[in-house]
Amino acid sequence: MNSLLVICDDVWHPAETIRRGLAPLRAGGFEFEFLETGSKCLMERLPNFSTILLARANLISLTDQRPWLTLAAAAALQDHLRRGKGLVVIHAGTSRYEQSPGMGEMIGGAFVRHPDQCAVTVEPRAGHPLVNGVSKFTMHDEHYFMAMNDTGADVFLHSRSEHGVQPAGWTRTTADGGRVCVLTPGHNLEVWLHPEFQKLLLNALHWTAKLN
Repeated sequence: MNSLLVICDDVWHPAETIRRGLAPLRAGGFEFEFLETGSKCLMERLPNFSTILLARANLISLTDQRPWLTLAAAAALQDHLRRGKGLVVIHAGTSRYEQSPGMGEMIGGAFVRHPDQCAVTVEPRAGHPLVNGVSKFTMHDEHYFMAMNDTGADVFLHSRSEHGVQPAGWTRTTADGGRVCVLTPGHNLEVWLHPEFQKLLLNALHWTAKLN
């Protein structure tokens, strides 16, 4: 089993959604430990994992909306990637980090805004290994509009709605071999549990954990 640390839970994105959305992936050989508090526990637990999954906006918890990501925690995540380890960022994990030093550099993009929830079509880039076996699909979701910080990011997924087209999935590899994969869909549990999104998640986990 491959064990991941999952950082989740904020006022708009409850941990229960992420827990239920990841549960089917246990059949794919992954186990998940969940961190739903501030940064201190992250500092203590980070060295035990080769891959981190970030699905929390920069808020301490469901009830505390102060930023959770301290300078020390951001530095620890940067060091995690410098050691050639992995980071998967899903939906909320791109939100409210624009003022966090180093986070934009790590992720390669930042959340700007989203319109009201609407029909969003997720379109894979044909032939890319991160979308192996994944077909285009449409779900009711928040359509995230992103500001890309890394022009060299490898975009393998786009999202389309009546409001336009946006990058929805990309990868980055650091100079030290750390791997980052970002997926912007995923506000609702129905999206997490969609068979095509489950394939995307599994591909992302395998790639960042260097299992393929």
